[in-house]
Amino acid sequence: MTKEEILRTVPKVLLHDHLDGGLRPATVIELAKDIKYKKLPTSDPGELNEWFQRGAQKGSLGEYLSGFEHTCAVMQTKEGLTRVAYEMMEDMKNDGVCYVETRFAPVFSLTKNLYYDDIVLAVIEGLEKGKRDFGVGYGLILCGMRNMKNNLEIAELAVNYRNQGVVGFDLAGEEGGYPPKKHIEAFQFIQRANFNITIHAGEAFGKESIWQAIQWCGAHRIGHGTRILEDLTLDGDGTVVGMGELAQYILDKRIPIEICLLSNVHTGAIDKLENHPFKKLNEMKFRLSLNTDDRLMSGTTMTNECMLATEYFGLNLDDIEKLTINAMKSAFIHNQERLDYIYKVIKPGYLRMKEKLLSLKG
Repeated sequence: MTKEEILRTVPKVLLHDHLDGGLRPATVIELAKDIKYKKLPTSDPGELNEWFQRGAQKGSLGEYLSGFEHTCAVMQTKEGLTRVAYEMMEDMKNDGVCYVETRFAPVFSLTKNLYYDDIVLAVIEGLEKGKRDFGVGYGLILCGMRNMKNNLEIAELAVNYRNQGVVGFDLAGEEGGYPPKKHIEAFQFIQRANFNITIHAGEAFGKESIWQAIQWCGAHRIGHGTRILEDLTLDGDGTVVGMGELAQYILDKRIPIEICLLSNVHTGAIDKLENHPFKKLNEMKFRLSLNTDDRLMSGTTMTNECMLATEYFGLNLDDIEKLTINAMKSAFIHNQERLDYIYKVIKPGYLRMKEKLLSLKG
């Protein structure tokens, strides 16, 4: 078996994946035709795929986000939303993902007179059908946008559907100039409801963004968090010799960091993969998970992210298993469900693969 086949086969857990960043190019084209959306740069799936990736991989978060204009534009009908969610679940199955938390911003699906409830229910319908057909578990996270003022409404929406598949609330979008504490009301509402918070922080803005996300807004997980590097003291050869209070707090409290290797290069959060803080953070035993972020824009999969981690940072199958268990421990579903995945799906899946590899050697 090739390394890629091994990594595709073993069970994986994905916590940071944008529904509107993972559409199939052919689906974008068909949905655009259905709603008479005329702004796509091409109607050829292969060319469109290349167009999305070319635009997203310029090293700028602003450029990276521009492709979402088209994916969000076609997610405007109940049927379209259900289809996108269902196909995502099939893609997860084909990539060996056993549990996924997908996120999206309902505010971007309002142009064809749908209401928030219609939008969320349509996505849940697709996820549920996908769970039945493909055996993949899911949780749905609703995103508020940093540059908008209606995030309390989105937070309330998330809590309203907590028993139907929604597992948390996120804040996404351009970081610079939009600090998370501007949305404190939404986060306090989520906290008062004993619900779950993840926040994009420390991707395009410094460690203050991470500090605010945790200490002002009560984040239970941090999306990206690459700028935590600013709170580590390195010596001349890049070895960590000290930690600031924020990094120490995150480490001590086991606050999970949702690492997105490839997308961090594409958005310019880091200059090249070998300089990604993942290696240092992993060696220091921070609680990390590997994630895809936007599969269409970055041209990636969970298998690919795991491949990159093995190639650039020397991880082996045991390390990937540990990261998968870390991710499952950090998921926003109930404790017993997390334990079931760990002991009934993840550990047996890795054990089977190790036994298979041993028998092939023998």
